[in-house]
Amino acid sequence: MKIHIDIDCFFVSAARIKEPFLQGKPVAIGGRSDTKIFNKEAKCQSVNLENSGSFVPTFYKAYEEKDDDIDAFRDEDGRVRGILTTSSYEARAYGVKTAMSIKEALGLCPQLIIKAPDMSLYQKLSHELHDFLQTKIPLVEQASIDEFYGDLGGWIEDSEVENFILDLKSQIKEKIQLPVSIGAASTRYIAKLATTYAKPFGCKVVYPHELESFIENIPVGEFAGIGKSMKEKLRSAQIHTLGELKRRRGTIESWSPYAKELYARVCALSDDEIQTKHIRKSIGISRTFDPLYDRSELRRRVHILARHLSFAILKLKVIPTVFHISIAYEMNQKSHKNISLCEIFTEKKFDSLCLSLFNEADIYKRLHVIRIGINCSSFTRESKKELSLIGFHDELKMHKLTEHSQSIREKYGIDMLKWGSEL
Repeated sequence: MKIHIDIDCFFVSAARIKEPFLQGKPVAIGGRSDTKIFNKEAKCQSVNLENSGSFVPTFYKAYEEKDDDIDAFRDEDGRVRGILTTSSYEARAYGVKTAMSIKEALGLCPQLIIKAPDMSLYQKLSHELHDFLQTKIPLVEQASIDEFYGDLGGWIEDSEVENFILDLKSQIKEKIQLPVSIGAASTRYIAKLATTYAKPFGCKVVYPHELESFIENIPVGEFAGIGKSMKEKLRSAQIHTLGELKRRRGTIESWSPYAKELYARVCALSDDEIQTKHIRKSIGISRTFDPLYDRSELRRRVHILARHLSFAILKLKVIPTVFHISIAYEMNQKSHKNISLCEIFTEKKFDSLCLSLFNEADIYKRLHVIRIGINCSSFTRESKKELSLIGFHDELKMHKLTEHSQSIREKYGIDMLKWGSEL
């Protein structure tokens, strides 16, 4: 059987380990785009190249102790900004939800305790749990910072799975102080679904003969892989639950190869192997900020974003060959530009490239900009692309200079060396 392990309200649970007085109280973790990255004074910026994703940024500010409260989300004018990345079950009882604005959440629950994120602590606890699981399960896959899969096939008899995961849940709480919920089934997809119905701090096993009754009344939107567009398509076909979906095989499979695969996953007819290692295929950085019109300031911010992303690329020891920049404007306007380039990676060239892409992408010059994002992908280790030999030796010299700059930043911080155009 496959199992799915999910840490309950992970960020809140981590905060409660650090500050036990938060137990039993309505708590939420705030988050906001770290625009302090653009300040001209040095900052405590950190980079995380593992387990980034929703609410887990690649680049983040290491909050000081004094920032660890509502003041971390209060602007100079007194406005409270930001959204919630997670909340405790006590807070959810008041209607507080993930991605809700902090201001709205405080309106629903005035006694809500807002804490700033502590990414270093989250990474530490996630690593501890991963290491512990590897001592208990032969194959462990870390799907995200708070989500794991395991394969018990040939290790634990199906009849013993329920006792095994109950014991595992208790051991995790005892040794790492994290509450987890665990789902088990014949496939990873159904195991993940089972975890949803095990929460909070529970376990649920779905045996093959129980599958049909288990999925019968579950809304289609709760199944991983059914997004907004697919959900709407299913609704238009009068398919609202997974049970209804299972009975409409011909309809579903006629739509597309993806829909056919989706049907097989819902019916536990298709599964994926446990992947003990994931290879990163892209990396990016973006920031949302108050509407800004000044193009010289926007270009300065492009330089800063490019410097941070260059640092991460060099830490990964990869050479990206596809570069993408996106701009979001006020009035819901968007623009983007990308280019493929197979050359040795140097910070100077990357900086110039990003600025050039921004100038080309900035097509709504009369509008204020509210977001800039840069993404790099198609690394040479995956794409097998050959690097251009034109100017290879000159590029190699510049690459050595980039490596020297990188070593200084590794030792003293990302902001130790800056481009003059940032100042």
